Amino acid sequence: MSNEFSVYYTSNESLGSITECECRFVDVETAKKWFRHHTTNVTAMAGFTARVIITDGGDCIVAEWKYGQGVIWPKQEEE
Repeated sequence: MSNEFSVYYTSNESLGSITECECRFVDVETAKKWFRHHTTNVTAMAGFTARVIITDGGDCIVAEWKYGQGVIWPKQEEE
């Protein structure tokens, strides 16, 4: 359970705010690849993607990105 991750992305509210599952119960490298894809692709840059998250096997959010804010979890330490 601790080595399983899932990636979800949510469309902008103007598109109906629909959440889709990209992948479920994958290893961390696969989850990171899809997270990176959904936070850097054309739809993310255009604002069509509002939010992307990675959850662990216990359904806890381990990474979160929001349009216009970037990665908001985990928070980066300020220098």
